[in-house]
Amino acid sequence: MSTHARRHLSSRARVLLVSVTSVLVLLAVALLLPVPFVKLAPGPTFNVIGDHDGQPVIKISDTTTYPVSGELDMTTVLESGGPRGGLTFLDAVASWFQSSNAVLPRELLYPDDVSGTDVKAKQTAMFSTAESNATAAALGYLKMPVSTKIVVSAVWADSPADGKLEARDEILTIDGTAITAADQVRELVQAKPIGTSFAITVHRDDPSGAKNVDVTVTSEPNPTDDTKPYIGISVGEYYAADFPIAFTLDTVGGPSAGLMFTLGLIDKLSPGDLAAGKHIAGTGTIDPEGKVGPIGGIRQKLAGARGVGAELFLMPKAHCAEAAGHIPDGLTVTPVETVADAVDALHAWAQGAQVPSCPVSS
Repeated sequence: MSTHARRHLSSRARVLLVSVTSVLVLLAVALLLPVPFVKLAPGPTFNVIGDHDGQPVIKISDTTTYPVSGELDMTTVLESGGPRGGLTFLDAVASWFQSSNAVLPRELLYPDDVSGTDVKAKQTAMFSTAESNATAAALGYLKMPVSTKIVVSAVWADSPADGKLEARDEILTIDGTAITAADQVRELVQAKPIGTSFAITVHRDDPSGAKNVDVTVTSEPNPTDDTKPYIGISVGEYYAADFPIAFTLDTVGGPSAGLMFTLGLIDKLSPGDLAAGKHIAGTGTIDPEGKVGPIGGIRQKLAGARGVGAELFLMPKAHCAEAAGHIPDGLTVTPVETVADAVDALHAWAQGAQVPSCPVSS
């Protein structure tokens, strides 16, 4: 082979090598780029009658409480992708081969204009509502008094109220008007033009002690409708006992812990040891009257519960069809519609009796 031919071949080889390398680099980059999907996987569990990070998940003081044993686990779903990003093509493909995971198009869960900050604020508000409703449902079941407060359930990031108001602030007055209903706050803010400054008095629980706090918040155009004023808070009813109850988890969001929080409160406030030393898990929203509602990610929560050793799982009856064929070996699943159903199931389980199961579809 001539020197010219060898040089020509060497040049072609270099071009080919560069081309192949470039394609591989581009492919690697593409595989690691975020994709418009959301992955749902089993998340951590939290024993609501136990401790987390050195303190009780449910902290009750200034009243009689009773010994508890075993575990009543609330279950969670670990979400990747969506408005907060983080899901790559490789992650998505790998998840399709794991039966406990699910990969869904982003638009099925979130509108395009929703940000990660918006999602976090909404999740925080729903978690606060779950804690409040659990208090009402548990106290109602135990026939104990319950009071209602109007509170800030969430503060939106970069809003007029950010840094001034806090979640759980009880709203006492706005411009001297006593607040007795959640709708009052919206009505008072929207009755005045954008740019109005409001004098707001709240009652705030603080490490140094509860106290009244006065703040001034000036309204701005609502991001979703710039013709309307807003101050950037969600407001709702918060149910409270005659004694302090604190829920100490601050890294979890959403409404699905309601049922297990309710059972945890009942367990601590009544003499009957509901878990009776056994490992039980569950999920479900709760309303103030004690009705159990549906949640998301039931398959991931079933897998997560069995993964930490739970043997009984309480879930909303509405999920029977969805759970069929996805119940892990060794896990008994009992559907419930009310707090009373759940308590009855726990009593039966503790005594070794049969517990309800989902109807078999024909």
